[in-house]
Order: sequence, then structure tokens, then C-alpha cells
Amino acid sequence: MPEPIHNPLLMTPLNTALLVIDMQEKLLPAIEKSATILWNTRRLLDGAAVLEVPILGTEQYPKGLGATVPELAERMGTLPEKLEFSSCPCLADQLATLARPKILLAGIEAHVCVQQTALDLVAMGYDVLLAVDAVGSRFRQDKRIALRRMEANGVTLTTTEAVLFEWCRVAGTPQFKQVSQLVRETPSA
Repeated sequence: MPEPIHNPLLMTPLNTALLVIDMQEKLLPAIEKSATILWNTRRLLDGAAVLEVPILGTEQYPKGLGATVPELAERMGTLPEKLEFSSCPCLADQLATLARPKILLAGIEAHVCVQQTALDLVAMGYDVLLAVDAVGSRFRQDKRIALRRMEANGVTLTTTEAVLFEWCRVAGTPQFKQVSQLVRETPSA
């Protein structure tokens, strides 16, 4: 039987890390479609845990914006605080240690912290992917323009469901069964 093809464009649990940016209590309620973004981010975190994809996260000025929402915080552990909009300065060492060429982003706000992080990661040589249904801004136009700018600068746009299946690669495994349950969920709101 021939060796399986390993497409370098695809994410796998061995080549990807998930970075969740600033999903905080005081900011999330102001974000358009926040319930959907929270739901998709939680599903990404659960899928990453099942498939052993490393999880990173940040909090932007938690003294003013509050902590990460509990539903996500319980899945992420201790998060570094930051004042810079980009997450790269506070995560550079962790990213280097993980040695994962692909970084999947989720979080808020698309046109500020997510965009600056994405562009910094591209400049650092990472293959950056963005789960568009797990990213948001307060205003639709800000998100729309940020997605266009990031894509024009080498960020690959994808969706939560596509990510979960891409990480799995094959059906029939115990991990696939768990991820399949995440995919079959429906949003509560």
C-alpha cells in the first residue's frame, strides 16, 4: 500500500498550535455575534484537547477588560497579560519552544489584536490560519476589512468545522468520534 500523502498545506495535531486571543468578560458582550464566536472558540479548544494540539492564549489588560470568560478559561490554564495589541511579544518564547509552523487564531477583536498578531506571525515566518467564525469585532465593517487585509497578507481563512475535520484527517478513530460530537453540536443561542 502506498505511503499516505502528507499535504504541507493541511493542519495536523503535530504541526499546529491554537492561539485564543483576548476572549475577555468585559469586551466579549460588545462583540457582534459574540455567542457564536464563544461557541466556536470553545469547540476549537475542546477539539484541540482531544487531539493534543497545543493551546496558547492571551489577555489584554485584564485589570480593565476582565479575565477570559470562564467557559474558555477553564480550558486554557494561566494566560499571559499584555498591553501590546499583538500577542507575539509575550508568546514568542512559547511559540519557539513548541516549534509548530502553523498557528490557528481565534479571538477578538479581529481588526486590532487578532490582526496585529496575525501580521506579526506572518512576518516571523509562521503559516497563519484564522477561524473566521471564531473571530469578531464590535462592528461588522471592522471585521470584514480585517479579514480582507489579513488574507491579502498571507493569512489563510478557514472555519471551525473545517479545522476540526482537518486536524482529524480520518474517520473511525476514538478521537474522530469525539470531534464528530463537537461538529454535530448546535449553538444554544
